[in-house]
Amino acid sequence: MIEGREAAPGRRVWGVAGLLEAVSQSLAERFSVVAVGGEIAGFTRAASGHCYFGLKDADGQAASLRCAMFRRAAAMLDFAPGEGVLVELRGRVAVYEPRGELQFIVEAMRRAGAGTLYEQFLKLRARLAAEGLFDADLKRPLPGHPRRIGVVTSTAGAALHDVLTALARRAPQVEVVVYPSLVQGAEAPAALVHALRTANQRAEVDLLLLVRGGGSLEDLWAFNDERVVRAVASSALPVVCGVGHETDVTLCDLAADLRAPTPTAAAELAAPSREALLQQLAGLERALTLRTDHRLQTVAQRLDRLALRLARPSDTLARQRRLLALLAQRAAAAPGRRAELQRQRLAHVAQRCERAAADVLRRQATRLDSLHARLQALDPQHVLARGYAWLDDGQGGAITSVQSLQAGGEVRAVLADGSADLQILQVHGLPQG
Repeated sequence: MIEGREAAPGRRVWGVAGLLEAVSQSLAERFSVVAVGGEIAGFTRAASGHCYFGLKDADGQAASLRCAMFRRAAAMLDFAPGEGVLVELRGRVAVYEPRGELQFIVEAMRRAGAGTLYEQFLKLRARLAAEGLFDADLKRPLPGHPRRIGVVTSTAGAALHDVLTALARRAPQVEVVVYPSLVQGAEAPAALVHALRTANQRAEVDLLLLVRGGGSLEDLWAFNDERVVRAVASSALPVVCGVGHETDVTLCDLAADLRAPTPTAAAELAAPSREALLQQLAGLERALTLRTDHRLQTVAQRLDRLALRLARPSDTLARQRRLLALLAQRAAAAPGRRAELQRQRLAHVAQRCERAAADVLRRQATRLDSLHARLQALDPQHVLARGYAWLDDGQGGAITSVQSLQAGGEVRAVLADGSADLQILQVHGLPQG
């Protein structure tokens, strides 16, 4: 039990920390572990892993409870919490003493279904998509160089300031016409439809920017209203929608000709940079100057040539006379030249014939010499000159075997320088191997 200090007899004055601690203890005793259901709003996950968000009644009652889910409990989630998701939480009620705020410490979370607004968003998106309101072939290109841009937004919001600042920096030559409208609350859809209709009726701008700053699903709900979505889709002027932050997507974003992640981005997408245009114009100027100079020089050179030809026609006649004289000389010299070429060709052919005949004779002589040498090598007389002799029977028949010889018989031996008659004394045959 926390005691307060006694300020006067019978009166207790609490310190702030003591009172908050006492309230926290009372809540812990009364609501140790409770379960609560509702719709998530403004969900964020810190770098530490802790999650912080608000929990509101799904039936639309104006009640909200700040919730904190620490990293350990968040790591056990089996789904990704997000805006408009209907959940059931289990945890304890506590007081965040540094700010004296009531908060719910979440120990477990399970998904119970989509929130009421989010369900409406999904149903309406599906129905309008089935009608073809979001088809890509309906998207129109933005004018490349708008002279005047219309802005449909609240004059009290930061979105208008962001758009004007971006256009003043990027394209100061572009005029801006503001069509003021509510962008939040029950009357916002009718006001937005009226502003879009007014801009189309006046037809004084080249395109429209439909912009608003960030917020919760409820804050941006006017841009999910069916009347506003149909007004954007039926606009005769191209519409760039830049509502909320980059993660926020409304039905107007889907129906517009171009979606921008932020109001500033919508302004940048709608108007090209003045500096870029000036650089492009400077480049075109340089290219035009170079091409003009080149064209002028080409025409001037052609005029100079024509002027020279017109000023001295005698030069043309003289050139033609020289050409004719040259052709006449070539015609007169052509027969002799042709005959000379034929004589040279015949002389060349004769030389080739003489060389060919000499080559044939040389080859034949070489062949005869070779045959003569071969015949000489086969002449028996040369064999006898080396000390050999051959035998015959006296009548010219050659004796080639001892079987035709008999002891007491006679043979004739022919030598290199003569012959001799011989008598056989004895015959010896070679031993049989």
